[in-house]
Amino acid sequence: MVLLMDQILFSRVRAALTTQIFGRNLVVLPRTGSTNDVVKEMAGEGAPEGTVVVAEEQTAGRGRLGRRWLAPPSTCLLFSVLFRPNLPCPQIPRLTMLCSLAAADAIREVAGLEVGLKWPNDLIVASGSGWQKLAGVLTETGVVGERVAFAVVGVGINVNVSLETLPALAPDATSILAETGREVDRATLLATILAGVEARYEGLRAGESPHAEWAARLTTLGQRVTAMTSGGPVTGMAEGVDEDGTLLLRTPDGALHRLLAGDVTLCAC
Repeated sequence: MVLLMDQILFSRVRAALTTQIFGRNLVVLPRTGSTNDVVKEMAGEGAPEGTVVVAEEQTAGRGRLGRRWLAPPSTCLLFSVLFRPNLPCPQIPRLTMLCSLAAADAIREVAGLEVGLKWPNDLIVASGSGWQKLAGVLTETGVVGERVAFAVVGVGINVNVSLETLPALAPDATSILAETGREVDRATLLATILAGVEARYEGLRAGESPHAEWAARLTTLGQRVTAMTSGGPVTGMAEGVDEDGTLLLRTPDGALHRLLAGDVTLCAC
């Protein structure tokens, strides 16, 4: 049974949409394990590209490296988008890039808050001691043979989370409310993000890569960082990112490391 709050959010998002494809097949759930899992199941059942699933609460939300994504009910924007891209596997990170850029632009437009991008898939607010995390993006794929049948991009944004609640989420968490002192209409924010996703995706399908813009907005680059990888920590200068999102990290011995994934923090050394 859909709760009244979810009916209101559904109606408000539908009324605010300006897209032709993204969000036109819209599902709003009061509670689910993971919106990414719901969309992956729908993709397997033939759901169209542009399908969007939004949840007021996730019980098994996840980020990178198997971490849980915690969010108080009805305060955040938790959604996943279905793509059926004509891209080889190595280029799928471009979907993460374009969704991150669309989300950052929408937050600036709707909330007046400037946010940065942190490699590989976080939206952050700079602070005196480093970075505070505002949002995360998680991309998963469905592969048949060597073909990408679909990709799902999940986005979690701390929107109207109070300052008092943030420490329970993560030590470095922040929210739009905490940064601006104002609550934001989540339906308007979602519709604005989807408009940006659709425009950028059209460009991607026309052969335009989001790499240059994404790289230019990465706060990680030019910083001395420590990257936690599956092989352990690697510390060095973040020199750049290649066309498909690999981080180029130069260690003090002069070696250049190519990191496909990891978690980076500013180096205090």
